[in-house]
Amino acid sequence: MRKIREVLRLSKDLQLSDRQVAQSCRMAHGTVANYLLRAKHAGLTWPLPEDLTDSGLEELLFAKGTFHGKHNGRAEPDWKTVHLELKRKGVTLYLLWDEYRQSHENSLGYSSFTDRYRAYRKTVTPVTLRQDHKAGEKAFVDYAGMTLPITDASSGDITQAQVFVGVLGASNYTYCEVTPSQTIPDWLGSHRRMLEFFGGSPEIIVPDNLKSGVKSACYFEPELNPAYAEFAQHYGVAIVPTRVRKPRDKAKVEAGVRFIEEQILAALRNRTFFSVREANDEVQDRLVPFNAKAFQKLEGSRKSVFEAVDKPALKPLPLEPYVISQWKKARVGTDYHIEVEKHYYSVPFEHAGKQVEVRLTTNVLEVYLDRGRIASHARKPDLPRYKGRHSTLKEHMPPQHQKGLEWTPQRYVDWAAKTGPSTAQVVEKIMASRDHPQQGFRACRGLIQLGEKYGPSRLELACRRALAIRGPSYRTVKSILMGGLETLPLPEDPPTPLPVTPIHKNVRGSSYYKTSKSDDTSLPSTPPLEA
Repeated sequence: MRKIREVLRLSKDLQLSDRQVAQSCRMAHGTVANYLLRAKHAGLTWPLPEDLTDSGLEELLFAKGTFHGKHNGRAEPDWKTVHLELKRKGVTLYLLWDEYRQSHENSLGYSSFTDRYRAYRKTVTPVTLRQDHKAGEKAFVDYAGMTLPITDASSGDITQAQVFVGVLGASNYTYCEVTPSQTIPDWLGSHRRMLEFFGGSPEIIVPDNLKSGVKSACYFEPELNPAYAEFAQHYGVAIVPTRVRKPRDKAKVEAGVRFIEEQILAALRNRTFFSVREANDEVQDRLVPFNAKAFQKLEGSRKSVFEAVDKPALKPLPLEPYVISQWKKARVGTDYHIEVEKHYYSVPFEHAGKQVEVRLTTNVLEVYLDRGRIASHARKPDLPRYKGRHSTLKEHMPPQHQKGLEWTPQRYVDWAAKTGPSTAQVVEKIMASRDHPQQGFRACRGLIQLGEKYGPSRLELACRRALAIRGPSYRTVKSILMGGLETLPLPEDPPTPLPVTPIHKNVRGSSYYKTSKSDDTSLPSTPPLEA
């Protein structure tokens, strides 16, 4: 305002020409003419009133009414339309000026056109903020600072649910939802539902540097989380994180978060919610009138501007929605299995000892090495009965392990039955002595090798002798064959001894029953009966 006062003083008081004033004030001749024209239409004279402040002078010179109608016989453009048209792709001030010039005989020059538009833009700065955004170009995402308390109906415990907010740059069209946490599945799920709410994908998504989206924050080359990068590829968008500690890079969503907190979350501060779904339904219901609410300094609402500007410029969504995934790193053990959530999944045995990447979805687990998929399994639920268990595919096993896998308990029994009944009985006893039949497979394979070395007839005799001496095991049979003991007579079972009568004073011996009563003088005589 100091320079404007100087322009008025030099022109009105000293009667200098516009060019002389421009040289003195170090500004363009057209700018001086513009200021003087504004002062004329505002009815200002020199000297200015002493109580006229700079803000009052600015209001008089740059009031909205000075930009409409005609000045010096030149038609004034509709600046509201110009402001909205600039949000469309490829639209520039020069193009709009050229269209305006062709439709008006006495039009403004390009410099005056641009100056007047910039002056108009200052009057709507609280709505458009500091950044100009093209239609369908950017969506800004963040979590609100306020949370919603969720009360457990049974225990009364309270947890804090998060509020995700997404805002389209050109129209300020806003999406928000309530999620249990800020983890990767919730983060990506909110993104997917936001794009479905918009009905299309923007060119760029601008997030903060939270760990769910950005693996490593860097000013020049931030590294995205693999799942977030996969999401971007699926929807054909670019992820451009903000600079660290630069909230103005996402001023749109910062303002959107503030509006959501003030107009939706604050109104729910005294509500008690018993589930995230209940809270989310309430927030979504309040989001509809929020987007339909009219702007204060612009015509229309978030919804109407979105329908007119952003929606036509969004890219169509893919036919299949993105399947939310998580990525982890794991190292293949010597048994060609990786551990994920305390369950073991096989990979091809030649990759034993290597570090791999694991992609987890709700139902599928995939293993990647050097960006190529090397294994895929049905994901086991995170339940106690699956802890410590193995999911092994036959094609992942080395040939020798595959060969061993072809043997089953019944196949071992069938082989033994062909050798002889004693061999079959030894095999059955070996498997029965283990907690699981497969634990006896190695001993049974040892019997097969003994049969190949010593012949089936000797093996049958050795098994017969092992049963006779109550030692049905691989070691016993091997010892018998090595010592050539299978042809010796089988030991006879000793006669079963009769039970021995215990010695006790109340137990009568056999001699008692061999003695006659008449000869027994040890017993007193029975007294005669009295008459």
